Amino acid sequence: MRRVSTITVAGIATAALAFTLTACGESSTESSGGGKGKGLGLAFDVGGRDDHSFNESAARGADKAKKELDFNNKMMTAKNSETEAEREQRLNSLAEAGYNPVVGVGFNYQKSVEKVAKDHPDTTFAVVDSVAAGKNVESITFGEHEGSYLAGVAAALKSKNHKVGFIGGVNNALIQKFQAGFEQGVKDTDPNAKVTSQYLYPNNDKGFNDPAAAKDKAKGMLDSGIDVIYTAAGLSGNGSIEAIAGQKDAWAIGVDSDQYQQPGLEKYKDHILTSVVKNVDVAVFDLIKSVKDGKPLTGPKTYLLKDGGVSLATSGGHIDDIKDKIEAAKKKVADGQVKVKTQP
Repeated sequence: MRRVSTITVAGIATAALAFTLTACGESSTESSGGGKGKGLGLAFDVGGRDDHSFNESAARGADKAKKELDFNNKMMTAKNSETEAEREQRLNSLAEAGYNPVVGVGFNYQKSVEKVAKDHPDTTFAVVDSVAAGKNVESITFGEHEGSYLAGVAAALKSKNHKVGFIGGVNNALIQKFQAGFEQGVKDTDPNAKVTSQYLYPNNDKGFNDPAAAKDKAKGMLDSGIDVIYTAAGLSGNGSIEAIAGQKDAWAIGVDSDQYQQPGLEKYKDHILTSVVKNVDVAVFDLIKSVKDGKPLTGPKTYLLKDGGVSLATSGGHIDDIKDKIEAAKKKVADGQVKVKTQP
């Protein structure tokens, strides 16, 4: 992972790439290393590794393992609105080719990981953002609500209009954790602030792969006087950041990866206040190393704020003036003084 200064643990692609991926909506495959089919099998969610967000973070873990452990990998990508059978086929193909571990990046892989893992008991599987059953399965989850709480603190302190917004890609339990933490952080910091929370789709994975929809949603919020917007929508967030960058004195808060550091978003970085970083790369690397060492990780593992599983990026120095207040909020959450909600 590209290391930057952080307070504690947030991605997206260039506008052109984002719209290209959305338009084609097809599964893609890329390989690195080879090595007689051995190494990591990484099955991405929609958007692929170049989403500069969630998938990109997982890919960084694979890249680090390739460099430091000489551990090869094969990467495959989901398309919009996939069936369970298509996800199972992707995981099966990786396992049958001899890749170990096999990781499903995203909660949509929960059921398919459970089923395929039974057929390949000698292969270690993992699913990110969900809990799956199986003796040879690791379930990797994160404290998104805790990182989002810090984002809410930052948004409340930086908003001049006392109006902030949250955009979620899909209205489900996972993304509601981002919303809940953010809203609580805002209200705990500025009780008079108004928080507007909206979603791109009620229940469609396209919400993570539709930058145009996020751009329109952000424009609507900006027109209503909202001047800080936190978007938790994977690749779709690219559209939101683009819209925000077009308005003076407006701030975007990124997600999953440190979006200020993403080359594809460089022209927008002066408007990227911070990002809620979710260290999927650390989790993926930890799993790979455990398999290479012959002691594969299995069972549930949650990466929280207190152990660096999530953090708030400080790249660009845009929150340097409020770092003491954010650090104080971080300590309260990490110590358990503040209990962050997981539902709005």
